[in-house]
Amino acid sequence: MLNARVSGGHAFIKVKKRRKTGSMKIRYAIPALVAAAALALSGCTSNTEGEEYVPYDISGVSADDAVVALLPADIADRGTIKIGINPEYPPNEYKNSKGEISGWAVDLAGALAAKMGLEIEWEDAGFDTIIPKITGGTMDMGSSSFTDNPERQKSVDFVNYYEAGVLWAAPLGAEVEPDDACGLKVAVQATTFQHTDELPEKSEACEAAGKDPIEILPYETQSEATNAVVQGKAAAFTADSPVTLFAINQLSDKIGPSGMTFDVAPYGYPLDKDSELTPAVQAALQSLMDDGTYLAILEYAGVADGAITTATINAGG
Repeated sequence: MLNARVSGGHAFIKVKKRRKTGSMKIRYAIPALVAAAALALSGCTSNTEGEEYVPYDISGVSADDAVVALLPADIADRGTIKIGINPEYPPNEYKNSKGEISGWAVDLAGALAAKMGLEIEWEDAGFDTIIPKITGGTMDMGSSSFTDNPERQKSVDFVNYYEAGVLWAAPLGAEVEPDDACGLKVAVQATTFQHTDELPEKSEACEAAGKDPIEILPYETQSEATNAVVQGKAAAFTADSPVTLFAINQLSDKIGPSGMTFDVAPYGYPLDKDSELTPAVQAALQSLMDDGTYLAILEYAGVADGAITTATINAGG
């Protein structure tokens, strides 16, 4: 992402909602020249070409006394919050060319911690290990583009901060219909919603219709899933809409959107079930919404069309 609030080409994708009523058009402005473009293909963090994403300045965000009063005593005394992240999902969270964790969701989490008067202790972890570490007590919460859904709610509670859809991508000239991908190889980042819910459901529908199932190709990172399509190992990949649009903008000569954005659902910060920290996180996020910081961060990153106005808990369903 360039060091401008909205720069480069705009990607306009029509949204098809299936889970919720109402309307929301996903519109993201993601610049074309960025160091992370190479990361999307290589998965490494040693590219010096292009311009780095400049984090949003959250230095003016101060602690909210009403929020601080809600903190559990042990976290308030410690002065830090341990957050698990899998920085493999640009532009939400990823590592820049210096190996630093970056992205608009990282900025938002930083502002959230500031509202609670806390410093963040980031823990870089595998996506599928974050929730078990939260329930096991070694992490306080997660910030890694988790889709809030009923299955995950069995283990954790979510403070919801954003709405994203699902969008497929395929090689240019070879569009794949997401509802008719029977018999095709489809790449996905392992343990994401697309891997655990979306693709299995679509594959079962194929078999129920007497067609071949989808061959699901799970990869540890999104960059590997994207690369599988670029290299012809998969017919398409599926991911959250801001992630897919980012990849499309960086690889516009190789891949394009396949179908429309659908299944709009909330992102949430996972916390342990009935954690005393949850009300503080919810209040901190609402404080950011109320004072305009939340929307300013999303507008800066070009992802404001997924903004929500109320910090909810377990809104996914």
